[in-house]
Amino acid sequence: QVQLVQSGGGLVQAGGSLRLSCAASGLTFSSYGMGWFRLVSGKEREFVAAISVWGVNYADSVKGRFTISRDNAKNTVYLQMNSLKPEDTAVYYCAAGTTVVTTTAAVRYWGQGTQVTVSS
Repeated sequence: QVQLVQSGGGLVQAGGSLRLSCAASGLTFSSYGMGWFRLVSGKEREFVAAISVWGVNYADSVKGRFTISRDNAKNTVYLQMNSLKPEDTAVYYCAAGTTVVTTTAAVRYWGQGTQVTVSS
């Protein structure tokens, strides 16, 4: 049974930082592309960042502020979020897929989601 268990998130002021973590189990972690998406109420889930053997990808809206990384020894992927803005407020989801997870169609497994709220 595959599980993606997220931690981190919360409330932060604009300009602050947060780190999200996603611990995976039940899959060969190093073989999977991992990523992060976010969902704002009333909108579609949008791509944030991805990491795979082919490299890293970022949404234009987070480039230079967010950093995705992974520790294959710990089966964990991270999202370091710096210089946070109110428009980054969303529920963030960890994602895993057999290819580069830059679209929801490429995602095979989802984490449970975690709220990130950035106050102005």
